[in-house]
Amino acid sequence: MDFSFDEQTTALIAKARRFVDERVLPAEPVLDAQLAQSPEEWTVRPIVRDLQREARAQGLWNLFLPGAHGAGLTNLQYAPVAEVTGWSTRLAPPAFNCAAPDTGNMEVLNDFGTPEQKDAWLRPLLDAEIRSAFCMTEPDVASSDATNIATRIRRDGGDYVVSGRKWWSTGAMNPDAKIFIVMGKTDPDADRHRQQSMILVPRDTPGVRIVRPLTVFGYDDRDHGGHAEIVFDDVRVPAANLIGGEGDGFAIAQARLGPGRIHHCMRALGTGERALALMIELAGDRHAFGSPL
Repeated sequence: MDFSFDEQTTALIAKARRFVDERVLPAEPVLDAQLAQSPEEWTVRPIVRDLQREARAQGLWNLFLPGAHGAGLTNLQYAPVAEVTGWSTRLAPPAFNCAAPDTGNMEVLNDFGTPEQKDAWLRPLLDAEIRSAFCMTEPDVASSDATNIATRIRRDGGDYVVSGRKWWSTGAMNPDAKIFIVMGKTDPDADRHRQQSMILVPRDTPGVRIVRPLTVFGYDDRDHGGHAEIVFDDVRVPAANLIGGEGDGFAIAQARLGPGRIHHCMRALGTGERALALMIELAGDRHAFGSPL
C-alpha cells in the first residue's frame, strides 16, 4: 500500500500547520485564563468558538468525516492532519470540529442514522451548535469487551425503555451535550455479538441523571465537557430513536471505534513531536559545566 501523501493532503497538512502555529498555539494561555475565570463551568470556552469560526472560514472543518457531509477525505488523508492537531490537543481538534466524542457520534449518525435522526442531531453536531456523549462503559463489567454491556434497552409498545448505569461518558458534563448515544442489550439471549443495540437518548429525557464528574489521572477535563457517571432510570424514548436495527450495536461500535483509534494514535504522535520539539528548544538554551547541553 502506498502511504505517500497526494497533492491535496500535502496542501491540507501545510494549511493546518499554519493555523496551529499562528492561531492555536498562541491561544493556549487564553484558554487557561478563561478556565481560571470560570472554574465551575463545563461549557466550551469563548476562545474555542473564536478559533472555530476562523477554522471553518478557512475550510478546516469536519475533516474527519468522509463523504458529502464532511471534507471528503479518506482516513489515510486525514491521519496526518490529526497528527498536526496533536500539537495542541485541547484546542486544535475542537477548533476543526474534529474532537471526540462528537467525531465518533457523527460517524455513527452519518453511516447508520435515519434521515430524521440526521436532521435532528447530525446537522447541529456538524455545525458545532451542540455537543454529544457516547455511553458505553459501565462500572460493573469489563466494558472494553462490548459484549459484556449490561444496560437494558427494552421494547415497550412504540417506545424503548433504557435502564442501566454508565460512566466515563466523555463530554456529558457539558450542558450543551444535548444527545447521548447509549449502548445496551435488547436481547440477552441472542448470539453474543447480536445482543446489543444503540439508541439516541436526549439529555433532558426524564430518568436521565448525571451522577458526578470523574477524573483521569487527576484531571477533570472540564474544557471539553469532562467525563460523567450517568444513571438511566427507566428512560423512555420513541422506538424511532434506535440506530440501525436491534442487534446491530456491536457492529456499529466497531465501525465507530475503528477510525477513532487512528485519529487518537495520530494525535498522540503529534503530542510526542511537540514534546520533543520543546525538549530540543530547552536543551539549546541551557548551559551546564561551562558548555551548552
